[in-house]
Amino acid sequence: MAITPQSNEAFLREVDEELRRDQLATFWERHGRWLIVGIIAALSLFGGWLYWQHHREQVAGAEGEKLADAYRALGEEKTQTAQPVLNSLASSSRPGIRASALATQADLLLEKKDTKGAAAKFAAIAGDSSIGQPLRDLALVRQTAAEFDTLRPQVVVERLRSLAVKGNPFFGSAGEMVAIAQLRMGRRDLAGQMLGQIANDPDVPATIRQRTVQMAGAMGVDAIADSKDNKSQ
Repeated sequence: MAITPQSNEAFLREVDEELRRDQLATFWERHGRWLIVGIIAALSLFGGWLYWQHHREQVAGAEGEKLADAYRALGEEKTQTAQPVLNSLASSSRPGIRASALATQADLLLEKKDTKGAAAKFAAIAGDSSIGQPLRDLALVRQTAAEFDTLRPQVVVERLRSLAVKGNPFFGSAGEMVAIAQLRMGRRDLAGQMLGQIANDPDVPATIRQRTVQMAGAMGVDAIADSKDNKSQ
């Protein structure tokens, strides 16, 4: 009996399908177990990632509550209650929590007149690259203020050079310390110029501006007038 083209085509399809089934069965026998292992591993990793994310959120919330409790204790003058909490949070894996705890510890040390200990806490924040730059800059300013009397004037100028510029959020505080350091170095010209810029900068807090005017006046420099002259040139 002759095979028609239609039946021949059907036969070839059956052979092709049978061959594919055999190939699939062979492939599954050889690699099926590893495919299952791979899928389970991928699902486990994904589940672990979800758990880690959830755990991070829980830890962040718990640490935030602990920090708030510490602040409440300090507000009630219960320093002994707050200290252990701050100690634990000072090593937190979350930069914001860690920075807040360290800064609070530094403030408590300043209240005890321990400027060296406070400066070390601020230095830890300033040198931590995982903490946001604004917090690091603030810590650097406060560190320098804490140890200002023990630093060589040139160290103060170099340390705060990048912050003692108009437009920087800490221009007033950093510039004031730089100006005093310049005076100690005998650079009245640079100090007067810096004081003038601070005194005439509306973005600088009024208390600092008033203080720089008084400082400039004490050294015979009209800070506001000088600053206006510099603007007009």
